Formats: sequence, structure tokens, C-alpha cells
Amino acid sequence: MPTAVVTGATGFLGGHLVRLLCDRGYQVRALYRSESTLATLRGLPVETFRGDISDVPSLDAALQGKPELLFHVAASTASWKPKFAEQTRINVGGTRNVVQAALRAGVGRMVHTSSVAVYGLTDEVISETSPQLGRGSWINYSDTKARGEDEVRAGIKAGLDAVICNPTHIFGPGDTHNWARLILMVDQQKLPGVPPGSGAFVDVREAALAHIHAAERGVCGENYLLGGEETTFLDLVQRIGRQLGKPTPARSIPAFALKAVAQAKDWLSRLTGREPDLTPESVAFVCHHMHCDIRKAKTQLDLKVTPLDHLLADTVQWLREQKLVAAR
Repeated sequence: MPTAVVTGATGFLGGHLVRLLCDRGYQVRALYRSESTLATLRGLPVETFRGDISDVPSLDAALQGKPELLFHVAASTASWKPKFAEQTRINVGGTRNVVQAALRAGVGRMVHTSSVAVYGLTDEVISETSPQLGRGSWINYSDTKARGEDEVRAGIKAGLDAVICNPTHIFGPGDTHNWARLILMVDQQKLPGVPPGSGAFVDVREAALAHIHAAERGVCGENYLLGGEETTFLDLVQRIGRQLGKPTPARSIPAFALKAVAQAKDWLSRLTGREPDLTPESVAFVCHHMHCDIRKAKTQLDLKVTPLDHLLADTVQWLREQKLVAAR
């Protein structure tokens, strides 16, 4: 039975990945940071290792015995300046630690979860051959994820067999902290407004399966964009409203207004020390129109695109089962 080690195993994508690996007969080792997060893995036949990608001994312990696969999913998605130093430590330094630990352990193959953000806020259609404009960006997440890829490529030069996946916006059942917050706000009628941008929404289940296919058939050193149906955030919110039977805004907030609010909240947060719900970095993403060419992942990794209405229905149903959204 092959062994697969997963960092970020208790997170949204990581949890789905662990379940799929168990279903496919892998012996799974899950790296986790806090006991409070282990509930997401309850009932699964996994071996757990408490540790952190910044803690080298814990990585070495999880990777002992030359495991066949390593999925590096752990990352920081922070968008508030006081958290940027830690984000850099995790996304760059932590990835360096994982790569070096994989080389020491003789891991068979590593799959690194990067992000579409490495390609920056471009107006062009993004593909794997697009320039990585995120490197050096004022948006720390984009910069650190691009620099994290640099660490993986350095590992490849040193002999590591590694593949890189670049998901777009990940959506689906099991989420309570990411895009699911949008559903909760629409349900509770607390949505302050809708940003003017657009995005590509990939089903978390398809993203997890594509990671496994990347491990099994991906080409070493290659990137794979994992995207889904594209739409505006206004259309997304209105579809959510129809699923919930709740009213939604008829138009989006102008970008200049949203950016001004984010700037004001950012300045206020420096006085209060409280993280704002909007930052200039987060607003830049949601004012941007994302377009991705995902033909490579469709062809080589058998990535499937879940129709957005089906994906929303599955997500809303899961939230209802968790009593987080009221029944209709």
C-alpha cells in the first residue's frame, strides 16, 4: 500500500484530498498544527503527525520511511499587512523546508499546491505559459506563492520529482471559512455589496482529484491550472440568492468606491490592531476579471468542470446539513 503524506491536511482542500487518498487505497499521513482541527479527519484511517512546515523535525518525522507521495497543501492566504511576515515564513520558508525534507527522505514525488495568483492581475487569458507577474507583486500572497514555486523548482534541480497545481477560486461542500462565507452572508442578509470583478470557480472535489492525477500522471516540473466555470461575482451572488430564495443586489459596487473603503479600513486597522474585513489586497482580487485556459489540466489530469449551479446546490445542501444555512 503506497504512502501519501499531506501537509495542510485539516484544511478545506487538504481534507478532501485526504478522503480521496483513503478511498483510493493510500496509507495517509496527515500533518496537523492543532488538536482542534482534527475533527475534520475523524473516522478516517489516517496516521496523524502534529507539527508545522516551519518545524523541520516534525516534517522529518512525517516523511520517515521514504513515502511514495507528498502533497504540500499548507499555506497562508492572509491579505492583511501585519500578517505578511508570517505569510512569507509559511509560503516561502515553509515550502523550502518541505522541499528539503522531501529530498532528505527520498520522497517518490511531491505535488505542490500553488495558486492562480502567481500569474498576477493580468487582463490576458491565463495559461501555464503566462508570465508569473505575481513575483514581486505588492500583493504579498501572489509574491510569496510565486517564490514558493521557486523553492520547488530549486528542489527539482536538486533531484526532486515534483509537479505544481495552480487552483483558481476553490468552492464546494466542507467549506465554512472561504467562499462559503458569501453564501452565509446572503442567507443572513448581511451582504454589504458585490464587487465588480469575475472569477473561475473550481469544485474542491475535482481540484483534489486533479492533485492525485498530478501525482500519478503529471509531468515533473510542469504547472497545471485547476479552474472551473467563469462568471462575475454579481452573477454568482444572484445565483446564490436563487438557491436560498433570498433577495440580492441588482448591481455591483464600483471598483473605485470599494478600493476607497478598503483603504480607509486598512488605515483604521493600524490604529485598532483589528483585522478588517476588506483590505486593499483582497479588494484588488475581487475587482479583477479572471480568465483561465484550463485545457492542459483537462487533457492531462482529466479535470472536470462542475456546472456552477450544481456546485452551489451541493454546497448549500452541505451547509444546511450543518445547520449553518436555514432550510427553505
